[in-house]
Amino acid sequence: MGRPTLSFVTGLLGLGAAFLLFQFLLTPIALLAQIAMAEGGLSMEAFQNPDRLMASYTQELLVSNSIGQALGLAVPALLAARLHSSEWAAYLRLRGVDGRLLALALVGIVGLQPVTQWLAEVNRALPLPESVRVMEQSQLEMIRSVLQSDLGLVFNITMLALVPGVCEELLFRGYAQRQFERAAGPAGGILLAGGLFGLYHLRPSQALPLTVLGLYMAYLVWRTGSLVPAVLVHIAHNGMAVVGARYAETHPDYSVRALEQTSMPWSLVGLGFVIVGSVLYVMHPFAARIRDAQGGTERSSH
Repeated sequence: MGRPTLSFVTGLLGLGAAFLLFQFLLTPIALLAQIAMAEGGLSMEAFQNPDRLMASYTQELLVSNSIGQALGLAVPALLAARLHSSEWAAYLRLRGVDGRLLALALVGIVGLQPVTQWLAEVNRALPLPESVRVMEQSQLEMIRSVLQSDLGLVFNITMLALVPGVCEELLFRGYAQRQFERAAGPAGGILLAGGLFGLYHLRPSQALPLTVLGLYMAYLVWRTGSLVPAVLVHIAHNGMAVVGARYAETHPDYSVRALEQTSMPWSLVGLGFVIVGSVLYVMHPFAARIRDAQGGTERSSH
C-alpha cells in the first residue's frame, strides 16, 4: 500500500473510529453514569420514555455529549497526531495566526449565514425517507428542550459551540485533513474534510449547508496554516445558531422549526455570496504574504 493510499485510509479510519467511540460508547456511558448518580442507582425507566429523558436530564445529555466529544474526538486526534509525528502540534497546525486573518475569517462566516440558510432550503426540498424525518424531528425536540431549560445561555454556548468547535476541529481539520492532504493534495484534502464533515452530523436535511461550512473551514486551515481560524469560525457559527434559536424559543411569534424553515430573501443570499467571495479573494494572497513574511515552514502558495 503506497503512502498516499495509506494516508487516505488512516484518515478515514480515524474519523470512523472516533465517530463510533463518541456516539456509541463514551457518550452513552457518560449519560448512564450521570443518571445513575442522580437516581441513586442505574434505572432503565428513563430510557423507555425519550420525552421524559429529554425533559428531566437535559443537562446530563449535554454534558454527556461534551464528554463524548472530548474523549472520543479530541483525545484520539491528539494521540493519532503523536503517532504520526513527534511534532504533533505542528502536525495539527496548532499555531498562532495573524489577527487580521481571524477578522477576515469571521467576516466570512457572517456572510456565509444567509448562504447556508438558502442551501438548507434546497436540501429540505430533496426527497428523504420518513424515518430520516422522524429522526431529525427528535433532534429538534432535543434542541427545544435545551433552549427551554433554565441552564443559561453561557452553559448552552459552552456545550453546543465551544466544546464542538474545539473537539470537532481537532479531528476534522486537524488530523483528518492533514492525512487527506497527504493522500490527495490540498484540494482533495479540503473536499474530503468538508464533505465528510457534512455527513458526520447525521442530519441529511442539513448535509449541504454543513458541507459548505466544512469546506470553508478546511480552506481556512490550509491557507492560513493554522487550526485557530477554523476553531474560531466553528464556535462563532454554532454560537450564532444557539443565540438565534434561543431568541426564537423565548418569543411567542417564533420557534426553532419556524426559524429553520424561514425562506431567505435572494438579496441576502446574493449579499452573502459577495461577502464570502470578497473574503476569499482578499485572504488567498494576503495569507500567503503574511506567512512568507513570518518565514512559515508550510507554504500555501499552491
